[in-house]
Amino acid sequence: MILARVDGVITSTISHPSMHGCRSVICQPLDENGRAEGTPILALDPLSAGQHQQVLISTDGSHTRAYVGDDKSPLRNIILAIVDELEKENV
Repeated sequence: MILARVDGVITSTISHPSMHGCRSVICQPLDENGRAEGTPILALDPLSAGQHQQVLISTDGSHTRAYVGDDKSPLRNIILAIVDELEKENV
């Protein structure tokens, strides 16, 4: 699982048949303090997350392929949850 921020929506005139009707977004992975970490990734967005919302992304491609119903779907990341608020434990 990756904590990330939605930074944009992907629009394409041509895509893999498994992606027809699916929304894809660009997400920036975040560290535990909410700062950008690493390079942006693409993810399938069945939850219609808004711009700059924090989300949890699964990188298990089998979950994404099961969602679109195609074992050969090229996209492996999928948004599983929209984060309302992060809690930090007191140590």
